[in-house]
Amino acid sequence: MTAALAALLVVALVAFVGWALSGPFRAPTSERPQRSDESRALETAKEAKYSEIRDNETDYRTGKLSEADFRALDRQLRAEAVEILRAIDELEARGEAAPR
Repeated sequence: MTAALAALLVVALVAFVGWALSGPFRAPTSERPQRSDESRALETAKEAKYSEIRDNETDYRTGKLSEADFRALDRQLRAEAVEILRAIDELEARGEAAPR
């Protein structure tokens, strides 16, 4: 009888852990913060700008860019990235974007 009780407790524990871990997937979509089109566009622009910065660094390391060209382009790309981040922060401040 104790083996059956132990097996029942193990099954209950596994079921509870599975239920607890699946909680985020069970939440209705209406409770999840929705992101606006502008928010999605800014996040996409941010990732693209980060990619450009990485590509610029790779081009410099592989000798495709001189140091002067690298520094000028790096300054420009990082300034553009800062503007995108500011726009994202403003959108979040207005409550129109899901927080990061």
